[in-house]
Amino acid sequence: MGGEASGPAYKRTRVRDYLRDYVESRSPGDPIPSERTLCEQLAVSRPTLRSAVDELVSTGLIVREHGRGMFVAPAKITQELAAATEDHAFVLPRAAGTWTSRVLEFSTVRAGARVGRKLNLSPAVEIVYIARLRLVDGEPMAIEYLHVPASLVGGLRAEEMESGDFYELLRDAHGVRVHEATQWMEPTVVSEKEARLLDVPVLSPALHVERLTTDRTGRPVEYVHSLYRGDRYRIVSHLSLGDPDAPAG
Repeated sequence: MGGEASGPAYKRTRVRDYLRDYVESRSPGDPIPSERTLCEQLAVSRPTLRSAVDELVSTGLIVREHGRGMFVAPAKITQELAAATEDHAFVLPRAAGTWTSRVLEFSTVRAGARVGRKLNLSPAVEIVYIARLRLVDGEPMAIEYLHVPASLVGGLRAEEMESGDFYELLRDAHGVRVHEATQWMEPTVVSEKEARLLDVPVLSPALHVERLTTDRTGRPVEYVHSLYRGDRYRIVSHLSLGDPDAPAG
């Protein structure tokens, strides 16, 4: 083999691909062979093996447990986006698992310039600001920061934000029917404070999501930005690309 096919980068890729295949053939919680065993099986050094393992730990495929070894990580929570109409909008089915929340902050504040622009409000208008930790089957999954015009949710209580669906609460308790949302997503990493809340290492990969929700009249009713764990959460969408052989025009 040439130098490129036998160098450190090639070996790390070979180890990573082997471990990916191994994980995919096992169930969550299954043990993974020890570092010594893997180094012997794959004929690589321990630093090369650890580099590949670190990559798979950061992407949520493998978990390390101090004093116990390595294991296949729990399955990721999947949020599926499904096409709803011919205008390329999407519906948002419920994500997997049982979702609950722990309210971190709940207050009525002035919108301010930035949130006011998002919600098409004067900066002096009051909004309800809610920060909450989102949990799936009891495990921290996301931090969510909601901003809702106070005039739409009079009497809203913090405890109402700890269970159930917020949009159902808006509809049933406040007569607000959400209709459409524009959502932005981009990769990021967690800060020290966020890492503590989500129970992950500092600078772990995460998904930053912003969403502006409107009602049937086009009025903004919610601006929310969230931080989802990159190791446990993924978004799946199904795309229809059309018939490449169909005539144009």
